[in-house]
Amino acid sequence: MTEPTPSRKFLRALLVGFLLAIPIFSVWLLVYDRQSQSAQARTSIAAGWGGAQVIAGPELSIPFKQTVNTSEQVNGQTVTRTATIDRRLVLAPSGIDAASTLLPERRSRSIYDVVIYRAVTSGRALFQLPTDLTSLGVQSGSLQLARAELRFGISDARGLSANPQIRVGGQLLPLGPGGGTSLIPSGFYAPIDLTKTNSAKLAVDFRFSLRGNGSIALAPRAGDTAWRVTSPWTNPSFGGGFLPESRKLDETGFDAGYRIGNLALGRSLLFVEGTEQEGPGKIAPGADPSQDAQLASIQLVEPVDLYSQVNRATKYGFLFVGFTFLAYLLFDIIGGVRVATIEYLLAGAGLVLFFVLLLAFAEVIGFSPAYLLAAAAITGLNTAYSAAVLKSWRRAAVIGAILAALYAVLYVLLSLEAYSLLIGSILLFAALAGTMYVTRRLDWAGSQQANSQEGGADREA
Repeated sequence: MTEPTPSRKFLRALLVGFLLAIPIFSVWLLVYDRQSQSAQARTSIAAGWGGAQVIAGPELSIPFKQTVNTSEQVNGQTVTRTATIDRRLVLAPSGIDAASTLLPERRSRSIYDVVIYRAVTSGRALFQLPTDLTSLGVQSGSLQLARAELRFGISDARGLSANPQIRVGGQLLPLGPGGGTSLIPSGFYAPIDLTKTNSAKLAVDFRFSLRGNGSIALAPRAGDTAWRVTSPWTNPSFGGGFLPESRKLDETGFDAGYRIGNLALGRSLLFVEGTEQEGPGKIAPGADPSQDAQLASIQLVEPVDLYSQVNRATKYGFLFVGFTFLAYLLFDIIGGVRVATIEYLLAGAGLVLFFVLLLAFAEVIGFSPAYLLAAAAITGLNTAYSAAVLKSWRRAAVIGAILAALYAVLYVLLSLEAYSLLIGSILLFAALAGTMYVTRRLDWAGSQQANSQEGGADREA
């Protein structure tokens, strides 16, 4: 039987490698499915506790009566009607100085866990009500100051703890559910009689506690907003449209300070509710706080997202298959050890199984221990199998060394995401250069073998 040429052996190994793309793609789907199940489990764990929270306010809302004229055609004649409607004047603070303390904790169910938090927010807001409101269509004396409300916005009111404290002049105000602000439609409010206070210069002290998970964000709307956030969490991610002016991050947690002026917000501090003076609309419920340009957002990031790590590792599956098959191929065409197609396939199946083991173990014991355990198992398995295929433990040790080096390099690539492309490209260059050097005198077409067979046939003739 004629010995296949090196080119045919190469094409055979390449074909098996392409076939292994199917199970590698299946592993990607498996990672996605497990990630979706994890997200559902986390949502279930956090249900009833509170979602990603966005806070806003306070805003001062004052009702007033407004007379409007409307015209309509009746029997071909223009008829003007006069009506009195209820409107609300909304005043944002001239300044807010607030501070939030985030206290995170973990909740677990089966193999899944989620980070939740309690956030205690306190501060002071200053209001200055102008005397001339004619430019807004508010007539002098039409404001019903005795029916004013201080409104606070909470995106998920389920997480609002009992007994928020709102004080004006040291006096504790009663609270009511609902209300919300011009940016956040849900929350709570405190009725206030401005006829009994200095409405021209009003100071409001507030303190409330929230339950939430994932992230907390502030929707600023004031002449000057100062917000300080402290937490023992060591992996925050700052997002949204505003980043902290100062931040400190160490092993004890983080301390971030925001300072946002009204000119950066593009909204009026004084407007009539439901008019174009209000500016941009409310923040959409369920929007990603880290991507919303109207918010200052802080996300409590998991130190290691095992599903993204496994997903990234799986993308290097072809690298493992390629290097291992290359070693087999070189032993075949240079060392004279024949490697069958099924042997390529079984060795490749072991390499794909690594990623399944990594995912399964990582969900239980964490990513790093799972990586070490799965890498050791597959390296040992393929090394022992290679000893039988290559008929030598010395040759099998080369396969084992290649796999061990690949797993070590992959772990570095996953740890140093910024340099993964650089390291990966250098590794591929080194592999290509080494292969070109080893095979520089190889007769890929098998012409010398064919000539020798033809010469032997002529001598026999």
